[in-house]
Amino acid sequence: MVKTRELYYEDAYTYKFDAMVLSCTEGKGGTFFVILDQTAFFPEQGGQSSDVGVIEDENGTSIKVTHTSIKDGIITHVTDASLQEGTKVTGRIDWGHRFSNMQQHTGEHIFSGIVHSEFGYDNVGFHLSDSEVTMDYSGPLNADDIKALELKVNRAIWEDIEVQCTFPSKEELDKLEYRSKKELTGDVRIVTIPGYDVCACCAPHVSTTAEIGFLKVVSFQAYKGGVRVSILCGKRALGYIQDEHDILSEISRSLTTSADKVMDSVTKMREENHELKGKLIEAQEKLLEYELQAIDKVQADVFLVKDSRMDGNLMRKTVNALAAEHGGYCGVFSGTDESGYKYIVATGAEGKELKALQEVLREKFGAKGGGNVAMIQGSIGPVVMGDVLSELGKL
Repeated sequence: MVKTRELYYEDAYTYKFDAMVLSCTEGKGGTFFVILDQTAFFPEQGGQSSDVGVIEDENGTSIKVTHTSIKDGIITHVTDASLQEGTKVTGRIDWGHRFSNMQQHTGEHIFSGIVHSEFGYDNVGFHLSDSEVTMDYSGPLNADDIKALELKVNRAIWEDIEVQCTFPSKEELDKLEYRSKKELTGDVRIVTIPGYDVCACCAPHVSTTAEIGFLKVVSFQAYKGGVRVSILCGKRALGYIQDEHDILSEISRSLTTSADKVMDSVTKMREENHELKGKLIEAQEKLLEYELQAIDKVQADVFLVKDSRMDGNLMRKTVNALAAEHGGYCGVFSGTDESGYKYIVATGAEGKELKALQEVLREKFGAKGGGNVAMIQGSIGPVVMGDVLSELGKL
């Protein structure tokens, strides 16, 4: 079978085309694999998701194209219905999806080109899906680097530079310096953004940088000795910023302050919350002191059940105080029967086996946890605490 004519290389803006069905085979789950003599559907490759859209048969019936792939120059369209071999059809790609991918990918080229020229890092990983765009670089970048890079990329976008896509001859290619993640053979397509990037790439791109709109860095993190950067361009970037603005506006309304003073209000609330939490812990400790003093010192085993607001530090402090005064198992369970409990149990007495108590909790109530000869801790539940205390009373 001859290779599929790739119309997206002739014009990335072709969204409608005529073609002939060369073959149609049935797949799984009601899908079909359709091969055309030519197509504008870009197949999944180079880290980018494929085009989607429809193919219309001779009767004007639209058949969905959910995915396209390429192997040995043959492009296969995954459809939800069959097409008759030898018939003429009309393909229509989802232009909104295509153009969005073009914006993202061209923006990535500018970003990666600047990273390469200024830091010497290679782009060692790229992923462009319908929900995210990520680039992995071979060295670290900090927050100031990212901010500066974002501004430089957007300046390149505002310059409205022509994006050049060519297939240089072997002689031309041998003299050309360009970025590539791997050794390439055969026809190599080069995407050039003068002054910013020269890179081997198989994907459709916008005709000028201005069509990217703008680029926004969404996040970055250390990754495999380098850095992973997530970006959005054009309409996707606008949607992201609109969502962020809506969130900020809602927060500012909730705090009855202007957007530029939200952080001051949040910082103040955090400090007040920290202060109140400290006072609450002090009050809880005083109440527990009274409660512990009321427990008969002759009583060997003591288990307290508290609500889920009791934090781990106070639980541990309470258990230590109990173990110092009582000769058996001393523990605190914090939580509810419905949601389960956190627990800490200790003993200062000779001959008391915390390991045995942990086994009972694990075998009879599915508890998870660990510890040592002096103290154990873990979680349990949902469970009826009355049943747990009854079982521990048998030890």
